[in-house]
Amino acid sequence: MKYDFISIMDRHGRDAIAVDGLTTGIPFAPDPPKEGFDLIPMWVADMNFPVVPTVQEEIIKRTEHPAFGYFRPTEAYYNAIIRWQRERNGIEGLEAKHIGYENGVLGAVVSAVNVLCSKGDKVLLHSPTYIGFTSSLENNGYRIIHSPLVRDERGIFRMDFEDMEKKIVEEEIHTAVFCSPHNPCGRVWERWELEKAMEIYKRHEVYVVSDEIWSDIVLYGHRHIPTQSVSEDARQRTVALYAPSKTFNLAGLIGSYHIIYSDWIRDRVQKESSLSHYNDMNVLSMHALIGAYRAEGAEWLSELREVIEGNVDYACDYIKEHFRGVCVQKPEGTYMLFLDCAEWMKERGISLRELLKKGWDVGVAWQDGSRFHGKTHIRMNLALPLSRVKEAFRRLEQYVFTK
Repeated sequence: MKYDFISIMDRHGRDAIAVDGLTTGIPFAPDPPKEGFDLIPMWVADMNFPVVPTVQEEIIKRTEHPAFGYFRPTEAYYNAIIRWQRERNGIEGLEAKHIGYENGVLGAVVSAVNVLCSKGDKVLLHSPTYIGFTSSLENNGYRIIHSPLVRDERGIFRMDFEDMEKKIVEEEIHTAVFCSPHNPCGRVWERWELEKAMEIYKRHEVYVVSDEIWSDIVLYGHRHIPTQSVSEDARQRTVALYAPSKTFNLAGLIGSYHIIYSDWIRDRVQKESSLSHYNDMNVLSMHALIGAYRAEGAEWLSELREVIEGNVDYACDYIKEHFRGVCVQKPEGTYMLFLDCAEWMKERGISLRELLKKGWDVGVAWQDGSRFHGKTHIRMNLALPLSRVKEAFRRLEQYVFTK
């Protein structure tokens, strides 16, 4: 491969929650490992790979000029997004006016919901649910109504359209927060699924906030279908949210963006986002996006997806062969696994908390899935060198999922 996905980066002391957050009082952080075990970070959803070099090149080039005053996004910034969305997602007709900067996807979710709802309104989400949606919406006074995803005969998570429509009607819901690809389940929705969901939303005048931050990390030949692309109504009904942060490991630089085609919605979301006067771009994050969305970034991303597929294949095969009573559906997108340990825990009379602690003790820093509404689940990040994935599963077999 041209790019480095093998070297093990030492992230200690480099402002990384994934490795240094274990001792800084973060409420949901794992415990530090016992003596004799180094840490394998598999909980926070960022990557343990070096970024594509063009990101650093663009930032370094900009820092060579010794002034960092007020600025506005450049034409190059908007052109990079328009080109990336056209080449990656087949989006045509996207213009700079449709694009708006957001400090983060979760902040954008709140801004959009503030426009589309009144405090105390109910908002539809699928469960399992990304923990960030839960905290952001509840902290801002909204009530979440969950429509659980269901497994089909092949074990694939699907939307329960009947349940969605029933809850929309009974709970008088007019806004849904949607996740595509889905986090934490890893589904890459098919066009017919999106079309059917959007038909329901149209029928009952439900606006949609679609988090598509994982849209670049689709695996095994699957293709991301932008929610706005399935119909003209969907185009006008949906606030779509994107960022280079998951794709290129840029979360620490801050910098997301929305795509909104409806003039009525866009004007109001932009106004809502501006009220604090703190939803403003960092000049270096602008240049990071420009560097990421270059041709080299697309080349790097192709290699990344190949690496993640190899890690997913290894992990899922290992679980099937060695961890009886643990169920996992191979993700179609993202770099996260969502392990269902219900049968294994029931056979041994062990709680999820106890199981998690067994892994933390031997340095496998995985994440409590109950916070994502998976009562018997564990969430695992596989975006790290394969050698580290292999070592993690060796420890899990030897010390945790023992026979």
